[in-house]
Amino acid sequence: MKNISIIELGHVIAGPLAATLLADFGAEVIKVENPRGGDMMRDLGPKAQDDGLGVWWKTLARNKRILALNWKTPEGRAILRRMVEASDVLVENFRPGVLERADIGPDVLHRWNPDLIILRISGYGQEGPMKKTPAFGRAAEAMSGLSHLTGYPNGPPMHPGFPAADSTTGLMGALGVMLALHARGNGTAKGQVIDLAVFEGLLRLIDYHVPALTGAAVSPLRNGLRQPMDFAPGGMFRTSDGVWVTVSAGGAETARRLLRTAAGDAFADNPRFATMAGISANMAEVFDALQKFIGARDFDTVQAEFTKNDAVAARVLSVEDIVNHPQIAHRGDIVDVAGEQTRVVGAVPHLSDTPGSVRWLGRAEAADSHAVLRDLGLNEQEIAALASSGVVGMPQESEEKA
Repeated sequence: MKNISIIELGHVIAGPLAATLLADFGAEVIKVENPRGGDMMRDLGPKAQDDGLGVWWKTLARNKRILALNWKTPEGRAILRRMVEASDVLVENFRPGVLERADIGPDVLHRWNPDLIILRISGYGQEGPMKKTPAFGRAAEAMSGLSHLTGYPNGPPMHPGFPAADSTTGLMGALGVMLALHARGNGTAKGQVIDLAVFEGLLRLIDYHVPALTGAAVSPLRNGLRQPMDFAPGGMFRTSDGVWVTVSAGGAETARRLLRTAAGDAFADNPRFATMAGISANMAEVFDALQKFIGARDFDTVQAEFTKNDAVAARVLSVEDIVNHPQIAHRGDIVDVAGEQTRVVGAVPHLSDTPGSVRWLGRAEAADSHAVLRDLGLNEQEIAALASSGVVGMPQESEEKA
């Protein structure tokens, strides 16, 4: 991604994460913030003990230069135009119509730079009956079907423990940018617009629920500690020493070996369990047998038995377990950053020849305003005038020295 320049007009998670994923692999990202307060992610969640900056902000804004610019003013619009003319990608995740009302919609942006790729992330997409409907991540999780599939059969739908819709949208947005860059590179297209709704990434990644209904007339339902459609023996169980494990056996032969270990030959050899379809149809009984077996043994014994039978019993890790896990450490998946107490998850995936890296974490407000404007060719007098008028924000003196 080196030599790819990105303007990020995004805020909160979905748009910024798309830019972060690309910045991890060398894209030059300039994050544009409002001079009056910046991105709300600066204040959301816990603060780092060493410098008081939000730790979520630190990782979401890593590897980015920060420009405080009011692009809705004529002077700010002129600065934005210079940036667009010199950039490859623009990322935004405002409500549909915000850019158009500011007279910088895709038609204008493409007049300035016909090769510009524009990633537009919104709650429900740029067109359609819901385009003006306010949205947020949890609404998207509900619309995608994820919430409907998560929870206990007789309980309420549930959200996962992280912003699944926003995060998968960021991932899908980064993929869209890569596809558009490839199309531009091979001459298939010039600049184009990527229109991505926040619910669509999850809708695509869930993958199985729509074909299950339309192809097999089966409606997947939430199923507690078991998989919604009981495809294979598995679920969440607690061992006798209090360890939660997730269990999976992917094939009929593996499943029968597991059943033999858990409940004996007579149970495993029952004709009902001859195929995965039969096992699936009797999953409540299978689940009970596994629960009885696992609940009576400690984790080490359970893991050994499952390994012997080519099945999986994986410990559910807390974040404390994660930061001390030898395999995660061996992979280099959690990294230190020079001058920072805060550690973060490193660049993923692992590329052999062009690996990603975390060069710095999210910076203070307006941290790079002066440098970015100088790079655009503005002189000191012009920069001072923009700063004094409030069009551009500058860092506090203490932050500049830091």
